[in-house]
Amino acid sequence: MRLLGQEDKETLAMALDHSGQRATPQRETVFGVLLDQRDHPTADEVYARTKSRMPTISMATVYNCLETLVSSGLVKQVNIEREPTRYCPNLAPHAHFHCRDTGRVYDVPVPEGMMKDLAKVLPGEYSADSVELVFRGHLAKEKTK
Repeated sequence: MRLLGQEDKETLAMALDHSGQRATPQRETVFGVLLDQRDHPTADEVYARTKSRMPTISMATVYNCLETLVSSGLVKQVNIEREPTRYCPNLAPHAHFHCRDTGRVYDVPVPEGMMKDLAKVLPGEYSADSVELVFRGHLAKEKTK
């Protein structure tokens, strides 16, 4: 368990201030939980991890913190088929890989500019505000020789 460093606290405070919000101990703790293990947790997982650090926090407060972090641009929601929403603090352009065997979601780096290039395939009268690329599959089995 790590505490937010000064740089993370400043990033949080600036983003929240820009969106008309303020940093609170609850928001700092939830943000710290997301930065601690970048494994795309669900709200329930964030709640369990946060509860171990802040025993008095409620599930409603965790949901509100997550909503605030998303609306202020610090965290992205990751929606995989019919599963619960997951949360990702990686704001760099990237894709996700959803392993159907384990249910885990992994960040997949993409070449610089690839997401913008994907947006260009839209018909001329449309423009994309964002591009979400998700790979779905299984752990690759070793090939036998």
